[in-house]
Amino acid sequence: MTKKTTYPLFLLLLFACGNNTENQPTTESVISDAFLPNVQTAQVESRQLQQELTLTGRVTADPGRTIIHSPLVSGVIVQSHFTLGDRVRRGQRMLDIRSAELSELQSELAIAQRTLQSTQSMFESGMATELELVEARATLEKLQADLALFGENRGNGVFSITAPISGYVIEGERGTGSTFSEEDDTPLFVIADLSTVWVMANVHASDLPFVREGMEVGITTLSYPDRVFHGTIHSLSRVFDPEERVLRARIIMDNSDFKLIPEMFVLVTVKNRTAQHFPAIPSDALIFDDNRHFVVVETSHGNFEIRSVVVQGHNNYMSYIAEGLEEGEKVVVQNQLLIYAELRQR
Repeated sequence: MTKKTTYPLFLLLLFACGNNTENQPTTESVISDAFLPNVQTAQVESRQLQQELTLTGRVTADPGRTIIHSPLVSGVIVQSHFTLGDRVRRGQRMLDIRSAELSELQSELAIAQRTLQSTQSMFESGMATELELVEARATLEKLQADLALFGENRGNGVFSITAPISGYVIEGERGTGSTFSEEDDTPLFVIADLSTVWVMANVHASDLPFVREGMEVGITTLSYPDRVFHGTIHSLSRVFDPEERVLRARIIMDNSDFKLIPEMFVLVTVKNRTAQHFPAIPSDALIFDDNRHFVVVETSHGNFEIRSVVVQGHNNYMSYIAEGLEEGEKVVVQNQLLIYAELRQR
């Protein structure tokens, strides 16, 4: 009995082409009939250029809707009334603090109040002038205004700092007993109105030709993979970030449902449509080798050749070819790497 030998598909390619190397051009090969059912092609079509670019980015609070409360004096936190992430309302009590500087101001305020009362009595009895009364009143009002900058005066050197706006606490974790100084770089707390947020997308130098202000974008997150947030590029920075070497595209987003959270990582998809038409092929047909793009073209039934192409643009599904292909030609989209490898060896 004769033993039947089965060859892998790649060897079928070699057997089909190896016997006629002298008669075949180095860029073209005839594929065996046994392998042809495993080859799938797609026809080159002329399509309107539609580029799709995916950028990385993150969510940030809108600086115009954010209040950073830095220490104005030195002191200690007597009691904290919030935790990071809390939603707070304007006027809500945030911190009770004690400060030697504020205690001095309180003493000065008490003296100014007694001075005004005394001057008022003396003015009514004719022992003080109207000017002296005006000066005493002005001194008191100034001290009251100065103390109001630090919060609500609770006496005994204790002041309550209240929330200047409604929003969410996005920074601030100092607990009871913590000390602070007016020279601190770290704020006591930061409150942001997150009903509107910014998405800052990273634009590399190679992406600049495809990104411009006014473009519509789609934004996706890991937290909500099935939802696409839609926005528009409002501005594009003209200065590169010195560390990451990228420009920042700012997208102002309505966030009334509070799904987008500061520091959240996002993917930003930019679509660019033009009036130009180019030969279009499935992106899977492209082979990147030696810093160039190639495709395998079926020149006739069972005959294939390698073609170098210049890519004009692409999206997730289609690639647009500036040079190397014509409408109506066929490119291999399945097992093209096997054919390409065999042709390269010839």
